[in-house]
Amino acid sequence: MTRAYSGRASEELTVDRLAREELATDDVRIHPDTLEHQAQVAEAHANPQLAANFRRAAELARVPDDQVMAMYEALRPHRSTGAELEDLARRLDDHEAPRCAALVREAASVYARRGLLA
Repeated sequence: MTRAYSGRASEELTVDRLAREELATDDVRIHPDTLEHQAQVAEAHANPQLAANFRRAAELARVPDDQVMAMYEALRPHRSTGAELEDLARRLDDHEAPRCAALVREAASVYARRGLLA
């Protein structure tokens, strides 16, 4: 069964309920378990890259939206120093998002080689 971040079953999420304002923000957010299920489906269909993306998304689903947007901004070229990106990776580790933290560290390494750090 797929479910919303709130725990509500996907079958309960209808346009009518949304129009009647019976749904909260967490009712329309995807649950990390649903993303993990999608990762398993991707793997079963020989798409490991998509599976990895779903697993990183599952990690980020637990991070507050404002922090995700700040991370997105920090990862743009010439916006962060290497130290700032390492700090971002540590914060992701604190949110139990090791795949995302590894991706940030990889990006920092590439940015350093290509002259894209602030």
